[in-house]
Amino acid sequence: MRVVLAQPRGFCAGVERAIAIVERALEKFGPPIYVRHEIVHNRHVVERLRAKGVVFVEEVSDVPPGGITIFSAHGVARAVVEDASQRSLPVIDATCPLVSKVHLEGQRYARQGREVVLIGHAGHPEIEGTMGQIPGKVHLIATVGDVERLTVTDPEMVAYVTQTTLSVDDTKAVITALKERYPAIVGPDTKDICYATQNRQQAVRALAKVVDVILVVGSKNSSNSNRLREIAAELGVASYLVEDARALNPAWVVGAGAVGVTAGASAPEQLVEEVVERLGALAPVELTVLPGIDENVRFRMPPELAATA
Repeated sequence: MRVVLAQPRGFCAGVERAIAIVERALEKFGPPIYVRHEIVHNRHVVERLRAKGVVFVEEVSDVPPGGITIFSAHGVARAVVEDASQRSLPVIDATCPLVSKVHLEGQRYARQGREVVLIGHAGHPEIEGTMGQIPGKVHLIATVGDVERLTVTDPEMVAYVTQTTLSVDDTKAVITALKERYPAIVGPDTKDICYATQNRQQAVRALAKVVDVILVVGSKNSSNSNRLREIAAELGVASYLVEDARALNPAWVVGAGAVGVTAGASAPEQLVEEVVERLGALAPVELTVLPGIDENVRFRMPPELAATA
């Protein structure tokens, strides 16, 4: 069986930074360390950190007095920041810098007196955080149909921002619909879709041209992993999201001449290797890596941990 790995795949710089923040906090302060929400959307990463003494909580009210508290890579609403401040909790912010950039853009538009349209998926932690960071009216939409149903106070004073982990193609369609309905609308085009998301989407498109089946390693609650599987399916390639090697159904690859493997931005490379090993147990594997973008982005540690970097 020929197995082709996408390039790039797996961890992005924001995820690497978030996990490093938790690990360095453990080294500096010792367990327990309290992390609000999953630090990244991957069960294996969460379980590994939990075993080291990390306690994952949904609200800062669940953190005992004085507990070292880390905000996840998805970002949090201002109300969460204020709650932590009122409780005098020592906080380290692991929000991905690209998500923070979206927060700042939304706040800038709000200061200009504009109603902000946020393109994203309801219920995702990044969306909850972004909506809570932008003062004033924020309209959450996800589809072109939502644009048709949108009602704003002043069509001349509207702006938009986007979730960082969406499909570039889908987002372009929504932005085009917004511009058609509100010609004066301002926004960053698709630049808010993060570089890592775009690179992995580009890689899965290339992969779809040369394989019969695509396996996307990632968790069900990982937005960017789901988008990778959806893109492959839209290109007519059978595609499956697998949490780990145990989730691989051998029937999926029966008769496949070539199997593509990629991973969402929150999935460790070890899980990819284990999926390839599982494929090798089904049939002899000829492994290749598709040429692609070599990422070299690195984000700085927050000041609380910079000295330990």
